[in-house]
Amino acid sequence: MNSHRHCPAVLIAAPASGQGKTTVTAALARLHRNQGRKVRVFKCGPDFLDPMILERASGAPVYQLDMWMVGEQESRRLLWEAAGEADLILIEGVMGLFDGTPSSADLARHFGVPVLGVIDGTAMAQTFGALALGLAKYQPDLPFAGVLANRVGTLRHAQLLEGSLTEGLRWYGALSRETGIELPSRHLGLVQASELNDLDLRLDAAAESLASSCDVALPPAVEFAGPDVIAADPLLKGIRIAVARDEAFAFTYGASLDLLRAMGAELLFFSPIRDADLPEADSLYLPGGYPELHHVALSQNTSMLDAIRAHHAAGKPLLAECGGMLYLLDSLTDVEGTRAELVGLLKGDAVMQKRLAALALQAVELPEGSLRGHTYHHSLTSTELEPIARGLSPNGGRGAEAVYREGRMTASYVHFYFPSNPTAVAALFAPDLDAAFASRPNRRTVAPTMDHLTPVGASLLAKRP
Repeated sequence: MNSHRHCPAVLIAAPASGQGKTTVTAALARLHRNQGRKVRVFKCGPDFLDPMILERASGAPVYQLDMWMVGEQESRRLLWEAAGEADLILIEGVMGLFDGTPSSADLARHFGVPVLGVIDGTAMAQTFGALALGLAKYQPDLPFAGVLANRVGTLRHAQLLEGSLTEGLRWYGALSRETGIELPSRHLGLVQASELNDLDLRLDAAAESLASSCDVALPPAVEFAGPDVIAADPLLKGIRIAVARDEAFAFTYGASLDLLRAMGAELLFFSPIRDADLPEADSLYLPGGYPELHHVALSQNTSMLDAIRAHHAAGKPLLAECGGMLYLLDSLTDVEGTRAELVGLLKGDAVMQKRLAALALQAVELPEGSLRGHTYHHSLTSTELEPIARGLSPNGGRGAEAVYREGRMTASYVHFYFPSNPTAVAALFAPDLDAAFASRPNRRTVAPTMDHLTPVGASLLAKRP
């Protein structure tokens, strides 16, 4: 598939984390959506909370782009498909523009998407222009669209910031520091979209604030090359997978759920907090989330605890990630010291910490194959279980997460990105793996290889012990 598509696009980046990239990206998405345009938003790197906000802002699903976890070909496919339906593509970067390997700048350069620099203008005037020029010129081959000021005070403040720009840098406007616009956060990032009753009001207010300070014309069009598409094998045809989804378990990648469906699975969503029993399912998926905020309610729903124990006792597949793994432990204690007894299928206990315990991309060699993902948690787990595998960070990040297994139950702090190896994922969820694979013996699926990486990322993996 070699066809090219064109669509206006920018990558929203900043000098550092905490500059308000998500607020600005959401404001831009809502602004153009309110003008009748179809907006598609992507998020660089592993993240679950920002996409929830960005989906509400744009009215369309939000997927991850990442040269390592998602891969170059899959990222290309996602952008190409979006370019065929959207009037504008927005990509929210991760960390600072040039931070990490590969960085947001690497992704922008690879796909030819110009960068829109977001700079927090708090307590700043003409120095804004120096920071903007640095972002634009630090890497000469980086496509650069212009800059936008966040957390601006008065109109005069915005004028000072705009007037500081040199060398023809385009002014994309300013966003006020009004508290009604800024999105609240908690220990893993932003508060979940479903918890903000006034989110649409905030988004509309941010869009109006931005519209009053800038030209709302679209950025230049970007050409997106067509990808090589490989159809998913129906390895999970007819398999029913129960997927936990409520306030405690909401950290799922849209691309991962899409893959399960593409392989033929039927997804049945349920609430471990409120439902009395599991759906009638062959396999169970407990994703991450915030079980520590709901651990007492989870422990009180004893019929659900019994149902999950019975599922495991019947030898049915179960995958638990991060918060889902905490749910399977004997107990979970929050930062206030409140302890709740949970499922008890994994012998051990977890205690929430006030500081971040681990943050890293992870590659895990499982018996089923290699899977990629990331870890990000504020809890520490004590257990005497022996792991079957440990994660490896491709860029030296902190964390080598253990993966535990008992029978058909697999549990880890790692949030897996299922499209990184569809065959391995099918093996984790298929009740009768031999039958599933026998049905399609001559088809191949996309497994992670070094071909998906930037030269820097590939060299790092090649040097790993």
